[in-house]
Amino acid sequence: MKKILQHITATLLLGSVTLSSCTKDFTAKNTNPNAVPEALPQQLLQPSVVNTMTYNMIRNRNFNNELMQVTVDMGDAEGRVFRYDFRSNLSDYFYNGLYSQLTDIKDIYKVANTAPNSNSSYRAISLILQSWIYANLTDTFGDIPYFESNQGKDSLNFEPKFDEQKTIYLDIFSKLEQANELLKGDTAIVGASDPIYGGNLFRWRKFCNSLYLRLLLRISHKADVADACITKIREILETNAANYPVIASNEESAIVQWIGGGALNSPLLTVREQDFRQPAIASFFIDNLVNWRDPRIDPVWGTSGVNRWRIAAFQGSFQGVPSGYHPNENPEKKSYFYSTNQTVSGNAAPTLMNDPMTGIIMNYAEVQFIRAEAALRGWTTASPAAHYNLGAEAAIKYWVPTWNVAIQSFLEAADIQWNDAESFEEKLAKIHLQKYYALFLVDYQQWFEYRRTGYPVLPKGAGLQNGGIMPGRMNYPVYVQSTNPTNYRIAVDRQGADNMSTLVWWQRP
Repeated sequence: MKKILQHITATLLLGSVTLSSCTKDFTAKNTNPNAVPEALPQQLLQPSVVNTMTYNMIRNRNFNNELMQVTVDMGDAEGRVFRYDFRSNLSDYFYNGLYSQLTDIKDIYKVANTAPNSNSSYRAISLILQSWIYANLTDTFGDIPYFESNQGKDSLNFEPKFDEQKTIYLDIFSKLEQANELLKGDTAIVGASDPIYGGNLFRWRKFCNSLYLRLLLRISHKADVADACITKIREILETNAANYPVIASNEESAIVQWIGGGALNSPLLTVREQDFRQPAIASFFIDNLVNWRDPRIDPVWGTSGVNRWRIAAFQGSFQGVPSGYHPNENPEKKSYFYSTNQTVSGNAAPTLMNDPMTGIIMNYAEVQFIRAEAALRGWTTASPAAHYNLGAEAAIKYWVPTWNVAIQSFLEAADIQWNDAESFEEKLAKIHLQKYYALFLVDYQQWFEYRRTGYPVLPKGAGLQNGGIMPGRMNYPVYVQSTNPTNYRIAVDRQGADNMSTLVWWQRP
């Protein structure tokens, strides 16, 4: 049986994953027809990025959004994520999908590192994308195959060891340092091959260093790396900022725009219409926006004539369902996200299913909130209030670029303005409440940030399982136990039980 599984693994060209479980939203394939030795970097880049975004966006919709009280997929059956209850095979899709794309992304580096296709910029882009994907994997599962992953094709290593999260993070930082240096060469790439920046290498460099900031901040509270992380954050933002440019406008955000045609169709269009509009909007998510008269949902303040987040109003007003409600409560479904066939007053309604701006990897607003937190903690000399305001404004204008209300006026009217007299925790909570909305649709980042900080403060429904404690991780796919038993057991013995209650390294005190 073991030899049979290894043969299947070789066919899939994966070093860390083998068989994939059947899930109803497993619409992308684990292999890429371009993933052959002769494929060029410009052939591999777009499909690998688009496929990675597919896995991210599908699990953002039905996992992150349910945990983080964006939506509530109502029902009393087992496996309801909004109650901190999910089946063990839910992890397979994300784990398999991201590792499958790493094969192509590593091939970009390999091919671009040898003549006649040597290209330092493609090597840098490969390192950035590897860092992005590995970070999402380790933040989801904890210890994962890293140094030995994806070696099935070349080295026939079908049982990779699991590396410790701290070691993974430190190597990711090394990759991002290398990428920043390589991109200084400004070696041109094929613009049409790049679905994120169209060949603009300086923007790739800005994304590289912004991602670096995200990950430095995530582990900056760990005592054994804190000083080094804080020093590096200060270097990127202040003491050596010229060497580490970061995203400085919404236009520089790292996004895949779903312009339609070819491969650039939103992955959300693969979701069935009735499934897309099935989840209710959670009370926490919608109530704040209503109270603030937020232009992302208010067509009057937004000046666009429609609410940009495509939420159906219930009897003329936006109302949500409490997340984590007890199975016996049976609340009424109210607001929900429009599907493509939804109409309003007889007219076709805009929808997130085909919105070109939903393919977010990292946006400008997130960078501003990182700056605000760093300033609040005293790591830089900047004004946390200034970056808080810039982040709140950028988050709104990403979705409503024509919005022309002064941000200070909006924040004051909503009673969420910066107040220097508040405590440190009150200010931190304020930053992370706005960051929560800025991270809407950004893979698992809301969940990761909540696990790091405990913000925003989410209401706890009576129906929550897991002792009402937010899940700390996903479990490894079940088949890993049989295909890589020795290394799986070492990882579990080192990290803790393979369940949602175990904390990953950066969550532990």
